[in-house]
Amino acid sequence: MRALDDNAIIELYWVRSESAIDETDRKYGGYLSTIAYNILHSWEDSSEAVNDTYLRAWDSMPPERPNILSAFLGKITRRISLNKRRDQRAEKRGGGEIDLVLDELAESLPSKSSVEEEVDAKALTETLNRFLGSLKEAERDMFLRRYWYMDSIKDIAEMLGCGESKVKTTLFRTRKKLLATIESEGLI
Repeated sequence: MRALDDNAIIELYWVRSESAIDETDRKYGGYLSTIAYNILHSWEDSSEAVNDTYLRAWDSMPPERPNILSAFLGKITRRISLNKRRDQRAEKRGGGEIDLVLDELAESLPSKSSVEEEVDAKALTETLNRFLGSLKEAERDMFLRRYWYMDSIKDIAEMLGCGESKVKTTLFRTRKKLLATIESEGLI
């Protein structure tokens, strides 16, 4: 059976048809499971995060009508998975790939501690989008694979057909460029 297009799926949410969930799962279930698994490293927890995503999407539409359904769902899954990961980490106090990824990025991003947090977050988002648009395709792919999808260095190297040292070096240089861009725009 062929998956519905995004507008048809969104319309199912708007008319409160329970088939919206089935159609969303048919089209995006694998994509969302991958995002969740890369963060949680557990298929059981990933399945729960994806189900929570469907519930959050159901609660969000209406009134929200996403422009890009895959990005909308991916963002929800990522947020749910990171929160679940944070909660698990608070319980276990373990370390791992996600902690490493977040530590790598922390050097390049300003901390959230001021009253102007919302304004700063919007400015940072705009700067980050411009920055990503300025990167070569391979740099952007590596950056997004690492810091959005939380892929390991090894997985990125395999996907892009290059060595792990090239990925590490490219990511290091890209983070340095990001930090310089953020500093030049007065966000730090």
